[in-house]
Amino acid sequence: MSDYHINVFYSEEDGGYIADIPDLKSCSAFGDTPEKAVHEAMIAKEAWLKTARARRKPIPPPRYRPAIYAAS
Repeated sequence: MSDYHINVFYSEEDGGYIADIPDLKSCSAFGDTPEKAVHEAMIAKEAWLKTARARRKPIPPPRYRPAIYAAS
């Protein structure tokens, strides 16, 4: 089973790392380290999915893949 891709980047403005899940609109998290940001993003993902299910909203399939993974 595929899972959602997580982008992780350092934000000078926020002074820490941001983990973003592009397939889930507005699903992101902050951490002092990349590992903490990913951990928090996993918590945010579960909350996002739980809320979507409770509200009977569509849940997008995992689709996003960064260009570095594109097949030649």
